[in-house]
Amino acid sequence: MEMNKIKQIHEFGQSIWLDFLDRKLIRSGRLKRLIEEDGLRGMTSNPAIFEKAISGSTDYDEQIRELAEKYQNNEAIFYELAITDIREATDLFGPVFTGDRDGYVSLEVSPHLAHDTSRTIRQATELWRKVDRKNVMIKIPATAEGLPAIRRAICEGINVNITLLFGLDRYEAVTDAYLSGLEDRLADGHPIDQIASVASFFLSRIDVLVDQMLETKGHPELKGEVAIACAKQAYQIYKQVFSSERFKKLQEKGARPQHVLWASTGTKDPSFPDTKYVDALIGPETVNTVPLETLEAYRDHGHPESRLDQDPDLAAQTLARLKKIGINIDEVTAQLENEGIEKFNKPYDQLLQAIEEKKARSPLKSYAL
Repeated sequence: MEMNKIKQIHEFGQSIWLDFLDRKLIRSGRLKRLIEEDGLRGMTSNPAIFEKAISGSTDYDEQIRELAEKYQNNEAIFYELAITDIREATDLFGPVFTGDRDGYVSLEVSPHLAHDTSRTIRQATELWRKVDRKNVMIKIPATAEGLPAIRRAICEGINVNITLLFGLDRYEAVTDAYLSGLEDRLADGHPIDQIASVASFFLSRIDVLVDQMLETKGHPELKGEVAIACAKQAYQIYKQVFSSERFKKLQEKGARPQHVLWASTGTKDPSFPDTKYVDALIGPETVNTVPLETLEAYRDHGHPESRLDQDPDLAAQTLARLKKIGINIDEVTAQLENEGIEKFNKPYDQLLQAIEEKKARSPLKSYAL
């Protein structure tokens, strides 16, 4: 009998997480089966995922009615709904929780705080305290204003998933924020051996934007190559940073590396294989968080093999060619960051509106004023 293809990925040192969450998945027993049968090792959520879950089902309606008696603020209601789901998911992942890469479930701060350092720190701390699980990660965006929030959260002992990360220079700044946070925590006299973090590189969106430019400039041969080249370069940075003397000093005190996580790994261009961003990026000490349909596609027809370390020179050459063609990858990643924030703000606002509408339809009218 052939081994499950998703489980085979784990043999190459990569953890597969699910980039999806809803109450039905958790309470129907399906998530438990995915953990047991596919060896699923973690889970990520974001505002768009919660918007689909809450707007598209009645699974949350009863709790919304109950919470509406306690809270008038729809954002407060949303986070109570989310925390319920996150806690139940973290408990299901308890048996695979290692304290390093496995068993984590991520909950994101409000996307409206992407450019507000102090409020991000405040909300990250509040969510961490409320979820009250060792295997939760709080997602903080890799914006310029997010970097000091990441450093502070790590110093406070919070597990952090850095989200909306597109550029290599910004990735280096993210690793510095992580190491600085650990150094700050040590200087404050606190242990650093219980803190985990991942840096989530968003990939398919890079190709969606760059491929249009390549078509316009007459270089279709590079289509679908740039995101993977960026990921391979990021992996080389990861290996350098986490074998450095600076990290080794922290490692002696129990620090763990901040693993790279491949995100946005569902294929958006139908001309590419639906397993493209999974197959190409299998490698040790990494994580890939995949949408449910990509997970199912990979189980059916993936080709597990360690490829992340293959052709690092070719990856560098691809990015060098991009520059010669006249495409500035820094401008691309800056645009993607701005668009990424907007792509989360919109569903977040729709989510709060859906809660408002569900409250209005509720038979209970004694909402707190």
